[in-house]
Order: sequence, then structure tokens, then C-alpha cells
Amino acid sequence: MSIWLPLMHLLFVPAKGEFRSTTGISPVAQKLAKRHLDLWSDPELKKQELDQMRISNPEWDYMGRTFLVLSLANMCLRAPERKQTYLSVMDLIIEDTQRLLAEEGNLYFLMDYARRGHFIQKPARSIFIDGELGLMIAARRFVEENEYAEPLSERVERMIRRMRESPVMSCECYPDECWMFCNTVAVAVVKMHDVLDGADHSGFLQEWLSTTRERLTHWETGLLYSSYTYGGEPIDGPEGSTIWMAAHCLQLVDEGFATDQYERGHKELRGSWLGFAWAREWPASWQGPPDVDSGPIIPVFQISAGASGMAFLGAASFDDDEYYRGLTTSLMFSGLPVMRDERLKFCASNQVGDAVLLYSTVMGPLWEEVRKRDTARKGT
Repeated sequence: MSIWLPLMHLLFVPAKGEFRSTTGISPVAQKLAKRHLDLWSDPELKKQELDQMRISNPEWDYMGRTFLVLSLANMCLRAPERKQTYLSVMDLIIEDTQRLLAEEGNLYFLMDYARRGHFIQKPARSIFIDGELGLMIAARRFVEENEYAEPLSERVERMIRRMRESPVMSCECYPDECWMFCNTVAVAVVKMHDVLDGADHSGFLQEWLSTTRERLTHWETGLLYSSYTYGGEPIDGPEGSTIWMAAHCLQLVDEGFATDQYERGHKELRGSWLGFAWAREWPASWQGPPDVDSGPIIPVFQISAGASGMAFLGAASFDDDEYYRGLTTSLMFSGLPVMRDERLKFCASNQVGDAVLLYSTVMGPLWEEVRKRDTARKGT
């Protein structure tokens, strides 16, 4: 055992370029994408998949849409010859999402406890809903302009107005409950809107960064709190299911702060053993209860399914190839991959988990496009 155990990971480690490619769309990305494209082209399949997922958490339905749109935006930029195919699915997702929100209301994609409390800020809205739809629309416009300019501008101005009214420049996702995940998505959308439409909300963004650093940072680790009250009192400390996406979004707003948060998260939350890698949900200095975001926590190693899934985004965002390789090795070992007709799914995951993974395999071009246009408009 002492001989083969350290070598066991070699049975599962993916080949270089199998998950991520710097020149195109990797084999794993193509196979994951095929299944998602099938899902959105077959109404019955889509209904079956999303209805089943909504039983656990309706948020996952919404987030799955967001991460798939982000994935397809990057795939459009990586493979322009397939752009119209990917754009048609992006439009279908955005239109379907807008229709459901119009018909069912803001609570449709929220968990039940949103109905049991009262939002402090009036009128009641969720920054989770506003931010992620804004992100989908902005991503679509970076690929190719359409009629979404005015709706995006209206959404961004409303988010900024409401965030300025908040004691800590954050809006609620649920009654008296703000999430850093969602508020960093919102500020990324503000930046994307500025680049797209020539607006200038740099003062707001700097004020948001200053307030967040000062009021919403866990002093022991330097990591951002994952959730807090409307008044800024921490509810949940730093969490792996939040920080990786927060750092990714912050790359558009403040590269130095984003890198700092990723490096701190890597130090506090990364786990590895014999070639396998994962993420913990909490640092050693903060212990919280498992929830729907963290997923079940595997004892001893403190492995969190939710944090580990989101860690793919962090590792890919910051070109941490060693960590990404260890995460994919663990995924191939324990994720129960199933391949049918060149379509890949991981049975230990679900639609949103696979969409997050897909995004991690293709991310890069969209954020680079934002930076490139931002540099061009500033003339630097």
C-alpha cells in the first residue's frame, strides 16, 4: 500500500488540455456543452432537469442559467464560427428567464424563506436576481450588441441607487440578508456597463471597495464575509462557496484586491493529499453549519462539495494550474463521470454544478474583452 497509494491519483489525473485549453474549446468543455445545449433545445428534457433541481434549491435553476450564459459567451469568443449557435441559446435562456420573472415575480428563483421575512429596503428586491440577470445581459452584449442596452442601463442605475442607500453599500438577497457573492456580481455588472456604454461609475466602485474592505472583512483571515445583515453585521464568515466567485468578479473592479482575496482563500481553504485537491467551506478560525451551498462536509479532510465546485472558478480565474489539476483529478475520481453520445455529465453533480465546471473550462476571453475595451476607451 505504501508504494501504490501515492501513485493512485495518476489513474485519474486528466491529460494536459483535456479540461482547459488556451487556444480553443477543450474536449471536456465540448462534451459538457453538448449536454447543456441539448437541454435547452428539448423543452421536456429541460423541464425534467430543472424541476428536479428546483426541489432542492430554486436558486440553482437561476445560477445554472447564469453560468451557462457566461460559458457560451466565452465559447463565442473562442470559436467565432459557432457564434450564432451559441448566441441563439444565450438569447433563449435570457428571454425565458425574463419571462418567468415577469410572470412569477422576484421570488420564483428564491428559496422559501424569502417569503417568511420582510425585506428592509423598499421596494423589496433581491440583488441576487438583479445582478445575475444583469450579468447575463452584459455578457451577451459583449459578444454582439442587441436591444438590451436600455434594460441593462436601467437595471444598473437601480442597483447603484439601492446600494448607495445601504449602510454598507450592499443590497439584500433575502430579508435582512446580504450575500457577498451576489453583491460582487453586481459591481462586476456595473463595470461591464460602464465599458459597454461609456458611463463612469468609478466613484461608486471605489466607495464600494473602501466600504467593503473596512466593514465586511473577517479580521482574522482578511477574507470577505460571505453573508451579513443589511446593517453590516456578519451572519456567515468567509466561505469557500462564496469567495472564489467573489474574487473572480472583483477582477473587473480591482485586480489587486481580487488577487489578494484569492491568495488568502487559497491559503485558508485549499486542501490536498497525494495529488488530489479540494476546498474547505470555512477557515480554521470560523466554523459554520453546513447548508445547501456548502453541501455535505466530509469529515477529517473537511471537504465541501460546494466550495470545491466553486474552487474550479477561482483556480481557472487566477491561472492556478496546479490547484486546477488537483481539483480535476478529484473530480474524475469521485464525480462519477458518465459519457453518452459525446455528452458528458457528472452524476455526483447537477445542472448548475456542471455549468460552473463548464465555465471554468472556457473562461478567460470575456473578462479579457472587458479589460481590452476598458483600456481602449481610457486611451491607455
